[in-house]
Amino acid sequence: MQNETKNCQNCKNDFIIEPNDFGFYEKIKVPPPTWCPECRMKRRIMWRNEKTMHRNKCAATGKTVFSSISPESPYKIYDRDYWWSDKWDPLEYGREVDFSRPFLEQLNELMHDVPWYSRSVINNVKSDYCMNASYLKDCYLLFHSSKNESCYYGVGISLSKDCFDNSFLEKCELCHQCFFCTNCYQAYYSVDCENSQELFLCRDCINCHDCFGCAGLRNKQYHIFNKPFSKDEYEEERKRLLGSYKSFFSVREKAIETWLKAPVKYAHETHNQNISGDYINNSKNLSKSYIMIDSEDCKYCQNVFQSPGAKNSYDYSFFGQGAELIYEACSTGIQVSEIKFSSFIYPDAQRITYSVMCPSSRDLFGCVSLRSKQYCILNRQYSKEEYLALVPKVIEHMNNMPYTDKKGRIYRYGEFFPPEFCPFGYNETVAQEYFPKTKKEAEEGGWPWIEPDMKEYEPDLSWKNIPDKVSDSGIDITEKVILCQSWDEEGSEKALERNCSKAFRIVSREFEFYKKYDLPLPRKCFFCRHYDRGKFRNPLKLWHRQCMCTQTSHGHAGDCKNEFETSYAPDRPEIVYCESCYQKEVY
Repeated sequence: MQNETKNCQNCKNDFIIEPNDFGFYEKIKVPPPTWCPECRMKRRIMWRNEKTMHRNKCAATGKTVFSSISPESPYKIYDRDYWWSDKWDPLEYGREVDFSRPFLEQLNELMHDVPWYSRSVINNVKSDYCMNASYLKDCYLLFHSSKNESCYYGVGISLSKDCFDNSFLEKCELCHQCFFCTNCYQAYYSVDCENSQELFLCRDCINCHDCFGCAGLRNKQYHIFNKPFSKDEYEEERKRLLGSYKSFFSVREKAIETWLKAPVKYAHETHNQNISGDYINNSKNLSKSYIMIDSEDCKYCQNVFQSPGAKNSYDYSFFGQGAELIYEACSTGIQVSEIKFSSFIYPDAQRITYSVMCPSSRDLFGCVSLRSKQYCILNRQYSKEEYLALVPKVIEHMNNMPYTDKKGRIYRYGEFFPPEFCPFGYNETVAQEYFPKTKKEAEEGGWPWIEPDMKEYEPDLSWKNIPDKVSDSGIDITEKVILCQSWDEEGSEKALERNCSKAFRIVSREFEFYKKYDLPLPRKCFFCRHYDRGKFRNPLKLWHRQCMCTQTSHGHAGDCKNEFETSYAPDRPEIVYCESCYQKEVY
């Protein structure tokens, strides 16, 4: 079998289906896709609202609860505890398949009728203002996180303690404004660092301590901008450089200059075999995948970050932990297999198709909010024999009478849910982080948009009036509502595209942390700080490039001829090396 070129229904660009792809589609009995890989990813990850919380009313009790679904959305929600209780029966919403109408149209009606749970939280203690989070204690505004204590303002935090304002940390303590760091202690404003302590504005430093503005160091101490100092000299110079918000920016610029002089490896990856993509660890046979761990034989997958990851899966986003034979699914994992065109399927589920929020179930097709059920279609219970006989008829019906969305895109069996089925606005989800759109662009493309909840208040203090040094601030600043810098400088329309909250507060625990470690007070709200950290993450795209190394001491005559796929675009300023040259440079 040879490559086949197809034209994407959505973006109208050509894309290629390779022979191995056809083999996978045949194995799981689905037709080839009609959307290109990038458009499929956008359509899928907009089902992942990680951090936009609303106040919504439980449809059963009338109680106001935190919810991932906006009250502006037409979908009903139940408080999480009520949803999991035996006080209601989702089978009561069951209905027969109407073969005179498109099946997905009927599924969309079921999605609007059956209540969804308000948000995903498991076993949290004193951590009410969190979402997509489990096993937290004394945490605040933590999202997509697990097993943390006293962590505030973060996304993708695990096994960490006393960390404030970070993204993607693991086994860290007393860290602030860090991105993709592991096993670090007192690291500040640092990126891609491991097994280190007392770092400030460092990138790609491993087994280091007491380093400032450094990049690409291994097993070093007392370095500033990659130059060695004695311990006393280091301490003196470090004190001179810190303490002021204004001076921080000039120091940061010099640190970034140092970062750009140090080569970067073509991909963020370790202990892999035969992979293409970025942020991949302990995996093999992965293609065009990102943020993956302990996975094998996967393609077009993203954010499968919980070990063990995934096997034999395509077009799968979030989150792993023993997933196999997954295709076109989002927010699915924990010992699941054969999940297709579905979302929020966890834990312990098998053979689920076109369904949402169906934990611990088997053999479901087009179901919503079923728990521990089997052999159901549109929430109607069938015998095993009836179910196995009816499913092929439904698939045939989906092909003969497909659903057409508002933009004229056609959905036969084999496509993920149309964007208009999503309960979230595009702007609320991780799709907006990876592939940002304006409200106009989203609406023109048929992607839903939810207007952010704006509280009725006026700021007490402008970001411009926050003292330059934290030592000049008193605890009374925690009583102030502060105007966000992004809202003030960029304007409300642009700021709202990243869900800027317009104003924010510095809570007392946060203020004590800044004061103790002499760190500048923030000038932006949590959402804008998260957005700024996200600029350190490479895009979910790959470019074919050649190693930029010219050092003959690395074992090659003249320029290195090694080629690779990398998420560093050709116009980026970084010096990008192949594996061999990078290892010789930094170790």
